[in-house]
Amino acid sequence: MDDELRERVERAAEKHALLNAVKYESDADVGAVMGPLMGENPEFRPHGDEIPGIIGGVVGRVNDLSTAEKRDRLAELAPEELAELEAEEEEDETVLPDLPNADEYDEVRMRAAPNPNGPWHIGHARMPAVIGTYKDRYDGSFIVRFDDTDPETKRPDLDAYYAILDDVEYLGFEPDDVILASDRVETYYDYARELIESGGAYTCSCSGETFSELKNDGEACPHRDKDPETTMAEFEEMVAGEYDSGEMVLRVKTDIEHKNPALRDWVAFRIVDTPHPREEAAEYRAWPMLDFQSGVDDHLTGVTHIIRGIDLQDSAKRQQFVYDYFDWEYPEVIHWGHVQVDEYDVKLSTSTIKELVEEGKLDGWDDPRAPTLKSLRRRGIRGEAIVEAMVGLGTSTSNVDLSMSAVYANNRDIVDDEADRYFFVREGEVFALDGGPDAGHPALHPDHEERGDRTVPAEGGVAVESEDAPAEGERVWLKGYGCVRREGDTFVHTDDSIEAVRSGEVDVIHWAPATENVPVRMRTPDGDVVGVAEPDFAETAEDEVIQFERLGFVRVDGHDGDSRDVDETQGVSSANRNAERSGNAEGDESVVYWAHK
Repeated sequence: MDDELRERVERAAEKHALLNAVKYESDADVGAVMGPLMGENPEFRPHGDEIPGIIGGVVGRVNDLSTAEKRDRLAELAPEELAELEAEEEEDETVLPDLPNADEYDEVRMRAAPNPNGPWHIGHARMPAVIGTYKDRYDGSFIVRFDDTDPETKRPDLDAYYAILDDVEYLGFEPDDVILASDRVETYYDYARELIESGGAYTCSCSGETFSELKNDGEACPHRDKDPETTMAEFEEMVAGEYDSGEMVLRVKTDIEHKNPALRDWVAFRIVDTPHPREEAAEYRAWPMLDFQSGVDDHLTGVTHIIRGIDLQDSAKRQQFVYDYFDWEYPEVIHWGHVQVDEYDVKLSTSTIKELVEEGKLDGWDDPRAPTLKSLRRRGIRGEAIVEAMVGLGTSTSNVDLSMSAVYANNRDIVDDEADRYFFVREGEVFALDGGPDAGHPALHPDHEERGDRTVPAEGGVAVESEDAPAEGERVWLKGYGCVRREGDTFVHTDDSIEAVRSGEVDVIHWAPATENVPVRMRTPDGDVVGVAEPDFAETAEDEVIQFERLGFVRVDGHDGDSRDVDETQGVSSANRNAERSGNAEGDESVVYWAHK
């Protein structure tokens, strides 16, 4: 390939590398550049064997630029394509639609109604993210109501109440009211009695199988025409705990010939023999079903707008029968599809995650492999990054996919400016140094000269990543230090200027001291990674988010085994788990949690 063609390839590669980096707000990727480059320039195809090497050098130089520098350089090379990209970015921003009939209410009041059977997974964040955003838009109220009236099938976890409220706070919201349904059982009894007196409910002792046959045939239960006095007496016996589970239920009288069998005389109360885990509610045996409890609470707390899954459309229809009996006005309802999250092997299910934690397959709810808000928080993902991504999904009735890359891009925008840079080398190769300065002095942050430089000692040799180690006789540029040539197991310092990098002749790599370094364990969704960092890294603070240059952002969990026990629901402290995992009883390594590129 002649020099003229090489220059053309480099120019075209730089443009596409910048487009790739700016569009996805991350480092450019050789593979992502290769396709559009060759498609746009078919005359390059005869040189396909040489071009990936040229692209690699260009991508390395582009990735060394700050976010602002990448965008500025793209504006110089391809202003029209940058303008198109920015227009696409604006179109991609999904704005939540206005709430229906919001102006007809004195105050918009919405609720999140979690079942406290465990901390929240990522999918749970959608509801508080959207409700909190609507609250801010309408200056309304945000209620958290724990629907904890199922002591058996979805048994509440006492720690989950606090964990969920902690997750709401992490997402950036503060509820105006916090309600526990298990505190309100007497209220549900009162409304059940009122419903019985009006003839809107009856007690039924049919087996589940028998009633199901009758319901599906559109035939009335033989208990349907009981007088209210008999129903009331039997309901009071339910309240007194005189029946065993399955012996008696209270049904709402609807339309036994309704076209939807699921709406025919549905159960409002049933007997649960398993005591509630909350001491304050342990005495109750007659518990309301969710549709009755939730419907009553939505009215009593003045909820104006409900968001629920498209699969719960029958809930609104069931509750409408109760609202009609009491002459209440039903809230506005928005149904949306399910959210599915990519990247994780673990199912988005509280029960599944709990099982994996109990079996020891996950270290806790904050394990980096767990698709939970606790995990994202420990990895250094800011709550507002999740909220922005969830709000961007809108409120469509179709199922939607949340790409974690969207969360990471949002988080990158938040933390990039504040995150200082450090070197971390994963199980690298060690080389002696011949000549050159005693230390390197890379910037703490490329966009903030006022923060100064780091001092990275080099007298005892350097460690570099295996894939970065040059071949015999080849040169590399140790970032913040200078150019070196490999001669056996030694890097010999050269007098090359930075022009060697700018011309594409020499790649820039990160490195760490071979001796004066900090052992680091990096916890990632794909498993733990060990290596060494430069000594200044030891001065970082717990919970600080930093960037390991060329690798990505991480959150500092602790130094010398002193990592914070974020997951308070687990009996083993994180520091102990880290020490046990490393095989080092003293836990003398620093621990960081991987966030993203």
